[in-house]
Amino acid sequence: MPLLNAFDLLTAASDSAPSAVTVLFGDDPMLRSWTLRKLLGLDAAEEDRPDSIDLDGELAEWKDVRDELQTGSLFSMGQPRSIVVRDADKFVSKYRAELEAYVAKPSSAGLLLLELKSFPGNTRLYKAINKTHLLVQCAIPAGSGRSTKPDLNKLKSFLCGFVAARHQCKLQKGAAETLVELSGTSLGLLDTDIAKLAVCVERGAPVTDDMVRKFVGGWRSKTTWEIIDAATEGNSGEALRQLDHLIASGEKAFALLPQISWSLRRLGLAAAAIDYAEKSGRRISLSDALQQAGFRPFDMKKAEAHLRKIGRPRAQRMLGWLLDADLKLKGTHSTDDRARWVLEELFLKMAS
Repeated sequence: MPLLNAFDLLTAASDSAPSAVTVLFGDDPMLRSWTLRKLLGLDAAEEDRPDSIDLDGELAEWKDVRDELQTGSLFSMGQPRSIVVRDADKFVSKYRAELEAYVAKPSSAGLLLLELKSFPGNTRLYKAINKTHLLVQCAIPAGSGRSTKPDLNKLKSFLCGFVAARHQCKLQKGAAETLVELSGTSLGLLDTDIAKLAVCVERGAPVTDDMVRKFVGGWRSKTTWEIIDAATEGNSGEALRQLDHLIASGEKAFALLPQISWSLRRLGLAAAAIDYAEKSGRRISLSDALQQAGFRPFDMKKAEAHLRKIGRPRAQRMLGWLLDADLKLKGTHSTDDRARWVLEELFLKMAS
């Protein structure tokens, strides 16, 4: 069977049933939880089913799991019952040989569902399950081609569709973009944010971009924009002061750089668009360059002011600076204290 992504399974109109052996794997616990509930056929009010058993993968022994799989249930009316092993990474590592043998000849009395954080595709167990059973990747789908980065457009569509429907509200596209900008890509956090927003509107009413900034961003959002304002004006002292404020409140530099980069990168792209047009013997207006870089109409005036304050020489170097910061966070500056230095260095480079 082909590898299935949780986004496709959760948004499918029809119900989904687990295979004799089903593996849910991925680094997003909320996505794994939603997927498991759908496979078990649980509605919003149900915590569990009488014909399913939950086992802790940290403590479970194979002999006990095997016995449960081979034992029928009084509640199942002749149907196989579900044996769920949660946090099963250690369990799979410990009993890989036993699982390989079981996958080749599973029991008809029980369905085995394994929930893992990771499941390498180069193992015999992965290949055997993917061939005849069900594998569900519980992660944001990657972009097209060979990209390994999450496809943010698919994430936003998923938020506007599946997640917003869970809370009986309508999430506008612009609101989803701002939500991802402010909160990142953790579906647990995004679900919590949408739940808060749904309380602020009538059932079925739209959630707007302004509401996201008001009720989700709060002072952190305000401070992040103040950092961007200060940095684009070349006021590194104010940018560093606001950065210190956020970090003292518990924010991580790893989480702050994507938010800050999101705006600065578009300014760099606008500068690159102007350079490219001139080298091609054409002229392009500042507003057209900003539009090409992804700024929305209501952002244009502020973005134009930012780009003028940065000045062309700094704007032309912006993409290189951001790339350098990103590479350092993923390499030599991957600890909390060093990650902070990366942001401080970026603001100092932008100083007028």
